[in-house]
Amino acid sequence: MIPAALRRGTALGAVVLSLLTVPAHAATAHPARPAAPAAALPRPDLAGLREILRTAQRQGAPGAMARIDDGGSVLGASVGVADRATKRALADTDRFRVGSITKTFTAVVLLQLADEGKLNLDASVDHYLPGLLPDRGITVRHVLSHRSGLYDYTNDMFAQTVPGFEAVRTKVFTYRQLVDRSLRHAPTGKPGGAYSYSNTNFVVAGMLVEKLTGRPVATAYQDRIITPLRLRDTFYVHPDTALPGRYARGYLTPDTEGAALVDATRQTVSWAQSAGAIISSTRDLNTFYSALLRGKLTSAAQLQQMRRWVPAGTGQAYGLGLRRRDLSCGVSVYGHTGAVQGYYSYAFTSADGRRSLAALADTSNNAAVHTTMLRTLESAFCGAPAKSRRSGAVTELPEDAAGPAVRR
Repeated sequence: MIPAALRRGTALGAVVLSLLTVPAHAATAHPARPAAPAAALPRPDLAGLREILRTAQRQGAPGAMARIDDGGSVLGASVGVADRATKRALADTDRFRVGSITKTFTAVVLLQLADEGKLNLDASVDHYLPGLLPDRGITVRHVLSHRSGLYDYTNDMFAQTVPGFEAVRTKVFTYRQLVDRSLRHAPTGKPGGAYSYSNTNFVVAGMLVEKLTGRPVATAYQDRIITPLRLRDTFYVHPDTALPGRYARGYLTPDTEGAALVDATRQTVSWAQSAGAIISSTRDLNTFYSALLRGKLTSAAQLQQMRRWVPAGTGQAYGLGLRRRDLSCGVSVYGHTGAVQGYYSYAFTSADGRRSLAALADTSNNAAVHTTMLRTLESAFCGAPAKSRRSGAVTELPEDAAGPAVRR
């Protein structure tokens, strides 16, 4: 539980997302919901997209942008600034911290290792990391689908937004230290039970990557994803604090109403690591998710495993490091959202990978901005004006970011 109060219903009492209590569901796998191919999708609503970005700016984001890659065409829009001090305009080429979008990268590496016969998704984590976890019933699949029952250590770490962030901004943690923080608490459920979002799961996933490859996760990301896809803006720089090249600064909203935004750009993100420390751009995120859904990163069999869904809230389901969101027009899209101090990011693609959206607001801890930015999915994939969409399709805050679950 996070004790800090909401600020006028707009700023969250925790720094980063996992923002909504998800009802307990039976952890039953569901097949993918039928989705229209990108060729049949309505034309993206660029006017609506621009208005969504302007609304996010009015609600407190210094800047916001979105890029749509659609079968070789590129569409986009941006408003506001990347740097409040210099007033430099936010641009599509700016890099930023992607938060829990990192989780999909980590899951892809493990599924590639499964393709290579080095990992069994239904084997106990204890088989690969003996003695790490107290329950030998926790499998790799449970970890990747947030059904391990492992407590999310960030609930305590960021109970207070700015003090919690400043306490870890420059710290460097080991994976084991983060897992130990989780194990101080009782499990939130039984292995294989209901979906319950926890960053601890993807810290364990990072440990599995390093154990099975014998290399740092940075090397695994680079060799298996970044280099093959030619992602020129994607980096894992932990524990360095600087973003390379041209980037958007990130601004954290304090819990106290009216308090000044905090520049959170420079940090180790060591509190997240394989759960949320990647840096990327809208271009690269679209390239990544398009390649994933087109089957360019794993075998068809492992992609099918990734898309074995469990309920994860209204209009949402979770697979293995991948989220499905069901939009008001009947289209389902696949990807992840992310938050890390100062940044909200969104990256989703169509079932065939032909149309992809990546978006950013350079602030965090602001629920109004986050809810508004989720509407970019409707503009990108449904094409309807924002005012005509069913509100229920876009207002729920998902539990998918490098940060604690705010349960109120």
